[in-house]
Amino acid sequence: MFAGGLLALSIALAGAHGASAQSEQPGEGVDVRFAQANDDTGYIITAVYSELLGELGYNVEDPLDSNVPLSYQAVSQGSADLYYDGWLPLHNVYLEQPGFNARPIGYVVKQGALQGYLVDKASADKYGIKTLDDFRRDEVKQAFDRNGDGKADMVGCPPGWGCELTISYQMDAFELHDDINVINAGYSAAMADAIAAYSNGEPILFYTWTPNWTVNELKPGEDVVWIETPDVKLPEDQQAMADTATVEDIEGCVANPCTLGWPVNDIRIVGNNDFLDENPVAAKLIEEASLPISFIYKQNAAMKNGADTPEDLKQQAADWIAANRETVDGWLDAARKVAEQ
Repeated sequence: MFAGGLLALSIALAGAHGASAQSEQPGEGVDVRFAQANDDTGYIITAVYSELLGELGYNVEDPLDSNVPLSYQAVSQGSADLYYDGWLPLHNVYLEQPGFNARPIGYVVKQGALQGYLVDKASADKYGIKTLDDFRRDEVKQAFDRNGDGKADMVGCPPGWGCELTISYQMDAFELHDDINVINAGYSAAMADAIAAYSNGEPILFYTWTPNWTVNELKPGEDVVWIETPDVKLPEDQQAMADTATVEDIEGCVANPCTLGWPVNDIRIVGNNDFLDENPVAAKLIEEASLPISFIYKQNAAMKNGADTPEDLKQQAADWIAANRETVDGWLDAARKVAEQ
């Protein structure tokens, strides 16, 4: 009788332990894969969310490295489950493709992503540059012409990126193709070249976004200034956000309010519909989680200074989670409760 009682107790304890482990890690046995585009400023988002999903028991595989359009395609088709860096409404062009089988979920950074055009402050002061319209002036074009084609050179975005499509649209809308030569090359390499030119005292014009390492290297208000667009002209899929393209109190802008000419974007996770529907625990975590933009700035600066290996990213993510443990545990608990329902 006593032995039988011990056996029953041990079985009950084993069952309770198994239930506890299951409730702590409801994602156990499920593989997750992020699509990761060739924009390393957002890699830390993948790293943090991967760590969080891992705490719920999910097996997070190595990211699928690609470019922006193919990352959206991969998530829609299911070769990846999540895309870490959805810029909306800038990336609406991908979401609105026929048959697109993915949706945005949660907010990594809500209304925290600025975009626009910047000029080195010395040149802006010297030539009185306030808007893109000033690049119609011959003296300005000549100062910014680095390849001798008679146009001002501007660092833009690689082909296929959402920003490249919007820049091209604006160059048409403002009739600036005869005045500005947009460099559509690898962004990091093109910006490294621009920063080197700036260090040599040469004028520079470039597009950037935040969070991005460029605003740590070239500080708005000190090294560079945001300039305005002549008006707000946006592709049709972004026109509903036109009111957000003029922003007050932008540090380092030539005017206040500042007509950046680009909508302020939300950074969101984009997830495959089937994956999100089949994994409500993961979906709930993504809905709950977010990152302060100041952390992304700081991490981007560290990455630019050499802390850029996968191991570095994993450690940076782990350090941030440890420093924000109470908040993170709240997200994880909310996700675990979904599994109990």
